[in-house]
Amino acid sequence: MDRRWGFLIGLLSAAWLLLRSGHDEPRPPETAAQRCFCQVSGYLDDCTCDVETIDKFNNYRLFPRLQKLLESDYFRYYKVNLRRPCPFWKDISQCGRRDCAVKPCQSDEVPDGIKSASYKYSEEGNNLIEECEQAERLGAVDESLSEETQKAVLQWTKHDDSSDNFCEADDIQSPDAEYVDLLLNPERYTGYKGPDAWRIWNVIYEENCFKPQTIKRPLNPLASSQGKSEENTFYSWLEGLCVEKRAFYRLISGLHASINVHLSARYLLQDTWLEQIWGHNVTEFQQRFDGILTEGEGPRRLKNLYFLYLIELKALSKVVPFFERPDFQLFTGNKVQDADNKILLLEILHEIKSFPLHFDENSFFAGDKKEANKLKEEFRLHFRNISRIMDCVGCFKCRLWGKLQTQGLGTALKILFSEKLIANMPESGPSYEFQLTRQEIVSLFNAFGRISTSVKELENFRNLLQNVR
Repeated sequence: MDRRWGFLIGLLSAAWLLLRSGHDEPRPPETAAQRCFCQVSGYLDDCTCDVETIDKFNNYRLFPRLQKLLESDYFRYYKVNLRRPCPFWKDISQCGRRDCAVKPCQSDEVPDGIKSASYKYSEEGNNLIEECEQAERLGAVDESLSEETQKAVLQWTKHDDSSDNFCEADDIQSPDAEYVDLLLNPERYTGYKGPDAWRIWNVIYEENCFKPQTIKRPLNPLASSQGKSEENTFYSWLEGLCVEKRAFYRLISGLHASINVHLSARYLLQDTWLEQIWGHNVTEFQQRFDGILTEGEGPRRLKNLYFLYLIELKALSKVVPFFERPDFQLFTGNKVQDADNKILLLEILHEIKSFPLHFDENSFFAGDKKEANKLKEEFRLHFRNISRIMDCVGCFKCRLWGKLQTQGLGTALKILFSEKLIANMPESGPSYEFQLTRQEIVSLFNAFGRISTSVKELENFRNLLQNVR
């Protein structure tokens, strides 16, 4: 009996030691991919969509066709004024690196159809606007215009005043405005960094994202905060904001994250007198998005990037009727290519419209009408201010892409706030209530193309980081 009890006790002791030893064994360290992406999965905050659905839709159904569209003449040439002075401070340090430079197009490099329609989007549209502009000039001395013409002039004047725009657009008629070939001036790492670069984002976050002045953000928004409690303090104010203001912050953070993904994916890996080699810089990506290196802030940035993707995706789904009108053209002067590109554009837009988990914006600005209108105006003014800050960027290539992506997001917000105007557009003929200039169209699709590229690049970085400890 004693021997049996002794055997049983010994067996239980061995089992206990075995079980305990299993618990005491150290777990394998997380991979770099897990530290960057473990929190970037499942449903997004304030949304019913999940990250995995976005990845699959973007990377395999949308991205290839969108890139093909953006390589066409209509979308590759963007007119921009990179010489506008900074309206907020004068001590701008211009980047002297060769990769900061932007090479503008020579006059004969831009299709004639684009140069003659810098503000317009179709041959018919050109004629119509010229008639309206002429009527407006005549209206100053001739009061005999018909009531219909006077109404048209007022509508166009109202549009030209940009009261519905979220960006302070360049004066593209200025002698300083030049066409830039976006394919020959790609967004990539230029070496522009340090206090001058941090100052731009710091002003954006501090003064334009509805943040209380009592909450301080570190000077370098890419760096982790000085302590965990400080980081929690910084983000705790977001939880107390209404959903609209919280969304505004997440849009700006998502844009910031998207830009940093591009810089990490197109990094100068080798620079010799023979050649420059550009590619993925895993270390740079980790510094910006690793959960440990950023004390939890990096994955939050990536989730905001997906939030931005959904917002711009929804705007594109809303504006389909504008592009479906038979008189709309992607006008460059080459009728065959213009027709083919419109077909491709509509295919992309209908693909976007079929996305199963679109962001539901109905909860936005759904309260008291007076308060909702006030909040919309705050949105517009804050975002216009951010668009002006882009003229303070010291690197010209960074300024180019910053201005384009800001205008693209501003155009997306304009669309979302113009849903009723879009719904009431005539099926053909001029639309006086809702218009998009060529500049807005080019920036809208190129900005979304940048975000789509970011989502695609996240898949590449996941794979590259899979075996990195």
